[in-house]
Amino acid sequence: MKELFDLTGKIALVTGGTHGIGLAIGIILAKAGARVCVNDINEEKLLSCREAFKKEGCDVYTSTFDVTDEKDVERGISQIENEVGQIDILVNNAGIIKRIPILEMKVSDYKQVIDVDLVAPFIVSKRVVPGMIEKKGGKIINMCSMMSVYGRNTVSAYASAKGGLKLLTQNMTCEWAKYNIQINGIGPGYIVTAQTGPIRENGHPFNDLVMTRTPAGRWGQPEDVANAALFLASKASDFVNGHILYVDGGILANFGYVKGENDLS
Repeated sequence: MKELFDLTGKIALVTGGTHGIGLAIGIILAKAGARVCVNDINEEKLLSCREAFKKEGCDVYTSTFDVTDEKDVERGISQIENEVGQIDILVNNAGIIKRIPILEMKVSDYKQVIDVDLVAPFIVSKRVVPGMIEKKGGKIINMCSMMSVYGRNTVSAYASAKGGLKLLTQNMTCEWAKYNIQINGIGPGYIVTAQTGPIRENGHPFNDLVMTRTPAGRWGQPEDVANAALFLASKASDFVNGHILYVDGGILANFGYVKGENDLS
């Protein structure tokens, strides 16, 4: 059974994997035997990432490039290929969110979210996939969202991008599954991260909403999402393709309309 999840000899790239969910994914892939590469545009975050991997007894290769810039992606991935090897596992994790009402959102802000959350996975995947085709196999994991299937107040750009990423995942599958490449997505629920810290305090209305509407009765941990990524990166998922795996404690099964919910941010 261990062979199903053994990633020894595999090279994985986790974009934006310096903290939170991306960091947890990188570490679990490394513990499964993969040679993990992490990218970011911030050198300080990459330093912190290296320290986190070291604390877990794992190695990591870090690279600085902008996932929204096609030329910079070419440079960064070429460097990875030259210094580490061809990428077997790609986790399109880099993402941003801007919580701004539609009428107040600048077009430039909307476009920035779309570029990072939707266009970047297109750019990076397009650059990596020829190597996977050559090797006759590969794994792509797109970080989708519960907002790949529903909208919420103030997150129009994010939901637009994540809804598009769900369909991009399915279209990648239609074109690349024949090359023994599995392309899937993960839709995290509400996860314990630095970003969610302020709204996880007892008594905060959003915390109350999550705790009452999540059948599992808790917030998710980054490791919960990382475990799903390990499955999608491993042999165990070789016939899973074009699927979005929601790691949400069951909240999507129970997330009907609640009076006043749309007033929460």
